[in-house]
Amino acid sequence: MYQINFNRPCSVHFIGIGGISMSGLAEVLIEKGFEVSGSDMRESELTDKLASEGVKISYPQSAENIENPDVVVYTAAIHPDNPEFAEAVRRGIPMMTRAELLGELMLNYREAINVAGTHGKTTTTSMIAQILLAADADPTVTVGGMLKSIGGNIRVGKSDTFLAEACEYTNSFLSFYPTVSVVLNVEADHLDFFRDIDDIRNSFREFIRKLPQDDRGFLVINGDIQKVDYFLDGLKCGYVTFGKSEDYNYAAKDITYDDHACAGYTLLVDGKEEGRVRLSVPGQHNVYNSLAAIAVSDHMNIDRALAIDALKNYTGTDRRFELKGVVNGFTVIDDYAHHPQEIAATLKAAAMYPHKKLYVAFQSHTYTRTKVLMNEFAKALLLCDEVVLPDIYPARETDNLGISSLDLAKRINQMGGNATYIPDFPGVEKFILEKAEPGDLLITMGAGNIVKVAEDLLSM
Repeated sequence: MYQINFNRPCSVHFIGIGGISMSGLAEVLIEKGFEVSGSDMRESELTDKLASEGVKISYPQSAENIENPDVVVYTAAIHPDNPEFAEAVRRGIPMMTRAELLGELMLNYREAINVAGTHGKTTTTSMIAQILLAADADPTVTVGGMLKSIGGNIRVGKSDTFLAEACEYTNSFLSFYPTVSVVLNVEADHLDFFRDIDDIRNSFREFIRKLPQDDRGFLVINGDIQKVDYFLDGLKCGYVTFGKSEDYNYAAKDITYDDHACAGYTLLVDGKEEGRVRLSVPGQHNVYNSLAAIAVSDHMNIDRALAIDALKNYTGTDRRFELKGVVNGFTVIDDYAHHPQEIAATLKAAAMYPHKKLYVAFQSHTYTRTKVLMNEFAKALLLCDEVVLPDIYPARETDNLGISSLDLAKRINQMGGNATYIPDFPGVEKFILEKAEPGDLLITMGAGNIVKVAEDLLSM
């Protein structure tokens, strides 16, 4: 493995530099004095920003773009037949994946905080970032969404603290070197890569074992995870639990909600009441995300009152129950939820949000996830009054499983729900405009490009 050392800057070429994660890592290296180049299929706001900072970016990708870098970085979307990948292999240039580079970056920091889990990573990472910023900890942050307080998805600080999401897909997080890890949940997902839930649990257990197994390592884990002792048995670093039980190290009692479904609760630490926490993001799930953030904050010796105040000022990231506006008197909210547990959490939050009828335009993400979790999706979507389903967003997959959104619509209706399949976005928009009335609530939901429906409606 090629070592990325901040004390010895080198030249790095990124194949696919325009991705949100790749561009963020490039920003870190630029700030640390590395010579960065890259390529992509087309220009974008992210590549334009990098170009304005002096990065040489080539379009499209070709073998000639590989000049004389010390190392080439590529994403999981890049395959061996990519001309730049093939040229780097032919010339014997050291190569690493995006995940491997992220892991190498962590080794340059005294404290590397990783936030893992099937869902909730972006929000919890953002909450921790909000606290660190309020405490003037000057962290470097890489997050999977656009966070207002850092003006994007990346912040390069000057301290010895690095904060990042840790994604389990393709076992990316096993390339990381955390000193502090958060595990929010472990559930079935990404079954185009993992064999089953046991395979997923095994990967999370390995991830936890990446922590230093001494006083330098620290784990924050949701005690509600099924058979949580599987992850804790034999662990030699420190850990705390959080979750729904008041027996956990971090818990919440007397939870209340305001008119916009944002929670307030009494914080319990080791059974002792430690003040009242008020959140500015909706839903019960964010109570538990905030408990994890407070646990990390305490480990970092940040003043508790400051951390609680920072959480009150956290208003969310893009595409996380994001209020988009009002159309014809009905409210439009956009949300990234694409796993059944996320959908259920979002719709439970929406139930407490002022509205008459709740519509959801849900774009399922990948054929594999839709097929394997069909019943779970249908059950979660029963929590709205009416759901309209456009075609599945394929992402990295091709349609070879014989599954469609029509199948999901049929399953929802069989369970007593109200679902309509409409293949394209214009049809979805027409459907909503004809049915939604003043006082109703529409949530555009999914990890694909369903947000376009919200934006189109607002532009009308």
